[in-house]
Amino acid sequence: MYDLIIKQGKRVDGSLIDIAVKDGKIALIGQLDSDLTATRILDLNGRYYLSAGWIDSHTHCYPSSPIYNDEPDLVGVSSGVTTVVDAGSTGADDIDEFYRLTRAAKTNVYAFLNISRIGLLRQNELGDMNDIDDALAHKAIGDHKGFVIGIKARMSGSVVQDNGIRPLVRAKEIQAQNGGLPLMVHVGNNPPNLDDIADLLTRGDIITHCYNGKPNRILTPEGELRAAVKRALDRGVLLDVGHGSASFSFDVAEIAIRQGIYPNTISSDIYCKNRIKGPVYSLAYVMSKFFIAGLSLAQIIDCVTVNAAQALRLENKGRLEVGCDADFTLFAVEAQPQVFADSEQQTRNGQTMILPLAAIVAGQPVLTQDGESKHVF
Repeated sequence: MYDLIIKQGKRVDGSLIDIAVKDGKIALIGQLDSDLTATRILDLNGRYYLSAGWIDSHTHCYPSSPIYNDEPDLVGVSSGVTTVVDAGSTGADDIDEFYRLTRAAKTNVYAFLNISRIGLLRQNELGDMNDIDDALAHKAIGDHKGFVIGIKARMSGSVVQDNGIRPLVRAKEIQAQNGGLPLMVHVGNNPPNLDDIADLLTRGDIITHCYNGKPNRILTPEGELRAAVKRALDRGVLLDVGHGSASFSFDVAEIAIRQGIYPNTISSDIYCKNRIKGPVYSLAYVMSKFFIAGLSLAQIIDCVTVNAAQALRLENKGRLEVGCDADFTLFAVEAQPQVFADSEQQTRNGQTMILPLAAIVAGQPVLTQDGESKHVF
């Protein structure tokens, strides 16, 4: 007897698959015998897509943050997302409270620890170097192994103020002291210059807001990839979308993708304001923009499943394989005209929408609003 059997889910290549779940893990996968039994059986009849659970690798879902806040389940399972990663809302001072709050969430929640002990208590959290405390960061990471999965440094002028590149140097030291955890680096307005940031990054580090339209973007004025960024990518540095309210340009994304400069991960940088008023709305909404930018459905789904799991070192997520966590997203892809806006107030006419219908976390399903309206199960 299994806990859950999903029948005839459609993979992105169009093939159909059955999955059996036991104790929160994928127990069987393939074309299953019809006489297998389960506490719950979902028969999708080949109507809906089934993928590994979507992972949003850049959100702001610490409810107590005074600047960027939201509820994990509103940006998570209610939107078809099984795993969310808060990207630096909390530092050593408030990571304990954030961890406590996440224990009640249906969504898997992880955190990038802000290298500033105060987190996003104010916009210039790296303006005072005294707020970067290596010992406190080390203790916070050690106290929350399995929850804190990386560190975050916001390297734009308004954040670091007169400190230039120095906070990133400290971030790399903290990273080295803590087993080489993933480091996510926010890039925005300079100084510091993106070339100086890129030259400090090493394999597995993540540049978020990679398609921002600011002068400090990854492309030269002539539309070519900056040499320092190319060197970083050649070293194994990763690109994350981190759409947000001010960090995604259709022009930059389209030019870059035409040159084969693809995102490793697609993330939303979502919080309550840009979820409600746009231009983000949801991870699925951001994903849908990448049809316009030139990606296929398979590439888009890889960016929020297997690629995200690898970048975040979540070994049991992101894949439909026996032994992996039983986290799945059910979704539809529909012809639905839509005017999409980027963070630069530029628009594109799209024709295709990805509609999340349900999130299944450890075998427990949660329907989205679209899933309820379609009576998925």
